[in-house]
Amino acid sequence: MEQTRQVSQPTRNPHHHPEATNGAEPGRPDASASPEQRLDDEDYPAYSMGRAAEILGVTPAFLRSLGAAKLIEPLRSEGGHRRFSRYQLRLAARARELVDAGTALEAACRIIILEDQLAEALRINEELRRRD
Repeated sequence: MEQTRQVSQPTRNPHHHPEATNGAEPGRPDASASPEQRLDDEDYPAYSMGRAAEILGVTPAFLRSLGAAKLIEPLRSEGGHRRFSRYQLRLAARARELVDAGTALEAACRIIILEDQLAEALRINEELRRRD
């Protein structure tokens, strides 16, 4: 019997998530945010599947596989189309780098999640040190 492991998404500081900013509905960006705020928000889902694939030099199937592996879960537009943020594009670029180096997709996703968790832990430790 084959077992599947659940891979959790990367950990981020809550103030970086669109659902945790400006009172936006969970899973949706804040519609009242100004264009300048959206441009500065690395979590704003600004890129379509085609544009994201073009920027990264990957196929849409690769991006869908990252979603299936639970590394990134793009928001959906009103029409149901996947929309990616700059943060998600960075994760996808890192995944491509690891896969291109011969790492299996599932292992690459786990590595990226652990890297992200470590970076968040280091950020929290630094913040706590500054308080002392």
